[in-house]
This record gives sequence, structure tokens and C-alpha cells, in this order.
Amino acid sequence: MARHIHIEQDRETALREAVQVLSSGYPVAIPTETVYGLAADATNPSAITRIYETKGRPQFNPLICHMASIVMAEDHAIFDPVSRKLAETFWPGPLTLILPLKPDSPIHSLATAGLDTVGIRIPEGFASDLIATFGKPLAAPSANSSGKISSTSAAHVEADLGEKIGLILDGGAAHVGVESTIIKVEKDGSVRLLRPGGLVAEDIEHVIGIKLIRPEKASATIEAPGMMASHYAPGAAVRLNAVSVENGEALIRFGGQPVANEHNAAIILDLSASGDMAEAATNLFDHLKTADASGADSIAITPIPNTGLGEAINDRLSRAAAPRS
Repeated sequence: MARHIHIEQDRETALREAVQVLSSGYPVAIPTETVYGLAADATNPSAITRIYETKGRPQFNPLICHMASIVMAEDHAIFDPVSRKLAETFWPGPLTLILPLKPDSPIHSLATAGLDTVGIRIPEGFASDLIATFGKPLAAPSANSSGKISSTSAAHVEADLGEKIGLILDGGAAHVGVESTIIKVEKDGSVRLLRPGGLVAEDIEHVIGIKLIRPEKASATIEAPGMMASHYAPGAAVRLNAVSVENGEALIRFGGQPVANEHNAAIILDLSASGDMAEAATNLFDHLKTADASGADSIAITPIPNTGLGEAINDRLSRAAAPRS
């Protein structure tokens, strides 16, 4: 069982002990505003290897490197004017930018999966303070087994990875609840949405003044985390756009709307009874874990509007429901 330190109760101890573990080349589970991350020194190949081993994550899937400031980010990546504007507008926050990696950056190729680009973001709150104290970027994918449901609380991390890691920093529930939005500015000036997430795409479009290019279908090329077809998956099968409940299914609905035959459900959960999309995003992974723990073989999920944060929610659900290898 991993050791837990509650940040609110003892912030200085959390910082000190986390830096000690990170400096020794081992990962630490840390809270961010999006989900909990499994953080390790992005410049240390042994530390990065331990992330992959702990998660059971394929090494062709790159890791986001978290920075404490734009100044630190500029030491490692080359910013074009549009990316710089987005960074100044939305950092710290749930936005990841895919940028050209500087040739002299000490970020190890294991973190970038050998690509000549790097995914960078600046997280809010404690995570940013930890990076500043550590003095180097942290590679930090979500703190869960690869392909499974992301962790939005220290309890989720403990249940999944507690036997594999030594330290979990408890910062309470993640208030965004889904991973960061990932953006890449192309050489021709177009801007691609590689992964919808906790920053609404329309807010990005408002800042840059052009529409984001969205992929028509999943690409075989992995340019950023969260692009694998099957991801965020519970043990139970996932059935999307359900309008009725089959006997013994777990039901996850949205907006408090009754569902046909819901008396058949093993458990009923509502992402947001009031139809609030931010609340739904915050509850998404927790409700998937709760539904999965109910013992149901299948999880029925009612339609979610594909607007605002609904785009990120539906992205996660479609990957959770995808055929598994």
C-alpha cells in the first residue's frame, strides 16, 4: 500500500517528500485539476521507464510533460505565435500544446516516444508548485493502469496502483475531471484538435479566430496521449446512446431524464441531474468506476449532448466503448 500525504494538512511535507522520490528516479501520484497524474522526471530515462512499467503503457504512446511556467516551457520547446497566444491565455489550465522539441532539451526521447515534438502543459495549483520546487519538467500521464478509467481521486489511484507505487499525494477530487484538451498548430497555420478535453474547443476558437480541424476518424498515427481507439475502459462492456436498460445493466444517465425499463438496472447514476456539463465531466470517471464496481457485465449510457465539454465526455465514452484488443 502506498503512503498517502494530504496536501491541505501538510503541504511542505508533501513537497519535500515528493521531491525526494522524484529525485531518486521513481514516480509519484499527484493531483492536478484534470485528473491525478503519475509523475516522474521527464529527463530521466529510468524514471520514465518506471511510468510505463507501472501503468503497463505501450512506449509508442507519448507522455505529456508538465512545466511550472512558460519560461520553463520555452527552455524545451519552440513556440509559434498562435501557440504562444494560447499558452498566455489558458495556462495554467487544462490545455496541452504539441510543440517542436528543442534539439538541446534534456527531455528524454522515452517521454516523447521518439517524436520530434513534445506535449506541454502548465497545471494549476500544487502540481505547478511541485514542478517549480523540483526544477525540472515532470512527465505525468494519468495515474491508472493503461487503457483503464482515469483516476480523479487519491482513492482511485490507491485502488488501481497502490501496490505498485510508494507515494500518493492527496489533493482531494479533481475539479475538472477529464484530461486536458490537446492542440497542435501546423506549419500552414491550421490548428488541429488532437483530443477534446477540459478546455472547451469553442473557447480556443474564440481566441485564435479560426475553426479547429477535427479528425474525421481515429488515426493510426499516435501524436499525443489519449489517441488510441480503445482507452478509458472499465472492465464491463459499455453501451452508448442507450434509451432503455437491459436486465442487470448499470445505468449512467444525464440530465435526470427517466429511461425505459430503468427498474432493470443494477445501479443508477446521473452525471448531472440538472444537465450541467461541467458537473458531468467532473463525475464521469468516478461514475464509470462506481458502475464497474457494481458487478454489472454491461454499462448503459444515455446520450450526452456533443456541445461544450460534452465533446470531451463523448470522446472518452466512445473510446471506453471501443472494441478491445
